Amino acid sequence: MKQSQPGKDCHPGSRAASFAIPNWRSKLAIETALTLRVVFRWALRQCEGLIGSIMHMLGLGLAVPDHTTLSRRPRRLEVEPTHLNGAKNLHLIVDSTGLKLRGAGEWLQDKHGTGGKRRSWLKLHIGMDAESGEIVTSDLTDKAVDDAAHVPVLLDQISTPIASFLGDGAFDTGAVYETVISRNPHARVIVPPGKDAVPSLNAETAPTQRDKHLMEIKAHGRAKWQETSGYTRRSKVEVQISRYKRVIGDTLRSRGHPQRKTEARIAVKALNRMNELGRPISVRVA
Repeated sequence: MKQSQPGKDCHPGSRAASFAIPNWRSKLAIETALTLRVVFRWALRQCEGLIGSIMHMLGLGLAVPDHTTLSRRPRRLEVEPTHLNGAKNLHLIVDSTGLKLRGAGEWLQDKHGTGGKRRSWLKLHIGMDAESGEIVTSDLTDKAVDDAAHVPVLLDQISTPIASFLGDGAFDTGAVYETVISRNPHARVIVPPGKDAVPSLNAETAPTQRDKHLMEIKAHGRAKWQETSGYTRRSKVEVQISRYKRVIGDTLRSRGHPQRKTEARIAVKALNRMNELGRPISVRVA
């Protein structure tokens, strides 16, 4: 990890160096330490101690980011996005989940049973590739942000052409169809219409994708439509959200909103790395 050096008057391990030149530690060093924190659910001091021990064992003279730096740098840390593994067409599945905020109120509730029972939370939006299982787009927002309204933000993070877009009934809006089709006119939008949904005025002469979904459901039933349209693949994103909460946890540890967004991006990147290393490659032989 190549690191630029602090000023001549500041010793690398001194407190003055930390405040005089706060960015002299490399982005890779900061991201590595924060990845340890996210995966192992450690305090920042524990991450600092482990990295320091490893550097000492290897005989390296690299400076170790202190816990104060690890707390401040995430506010402006740019986490490199995940790159698709050579996919030419993306079958995107989207969903969202809530993540709790860890603060003084919950600490008082856990330790003393006081501090109130109301819990604040944020919403994590994710989009995954149905073929590889990789999370290719994500964002952390306020809990009041509508899933459908946030689709443009998620799609702006993707450069690969979208072959299909799949989501639950929360994405059954005209704006979602327009946003997806504007990026690829041939993309399929697989979203279940509501039970009280009605066809468009031109359904008989020029049916839209949504009109065709309604016709299929009326003719064969909703269960059959889910099977033939491929909507059953939506369970994959539910499994991915379950993985996130079992591996990473359902609580954000950072205090400020910029730090929380960075924490979520690092968590997603870590899950993708685990998926890349641990997912078997299956080939059908018969």
